[in-house]
Amino acid sequence: MKSRRFPLLLGLAAGLFATGASAAPDAAALARGEQVYARCAACHAIEANRTGPQHCGLFGRRAGTAPGYEDYSKAMRASTTVWDEKSLNVFLKDPMKVVPGTAMGYAGVKDDAERADLIAWLKQASRPGVECTVRP
Repeated sequence: MKSRRFPLLLGLAAGLFATGASAAPDAAALARGEQVYARCAACHAIEANRTGPQHCGLFGRRAGTAPGYEDYSKAMRASTTVWDEKSLNVFLKDPMKVVPGTAMGYAGVKDDAERADLIAWLKQASRPGVECTVRP
């Protein structure tokens, strides 16, 4: 029976590899990402709207639509971006270039590794659940 499962498992693993699935980020990457997020905390929080919108529920949400946040720029409200790893990577590198007219007056996270760690941490921290409750 085990001999039949092995080829199946190999096939599943190959399929995941071919579709671009990747391993979960390591603890060190998440810790670095949390440190980078400290720069964002002047305006943002995971669970609450502040000067900037909350990040809880960020992944899969259209830009300019955080629950209960009303202070978006016209440019951000008009954006058709849906937040995922790719769109966040582009935006966080140079927010004002990607969304001209955004109220987010931050020059961006220029370092590729820092951005990757930040996005990995955000993906973990912004999932709705026990510690992340979307608040209107």
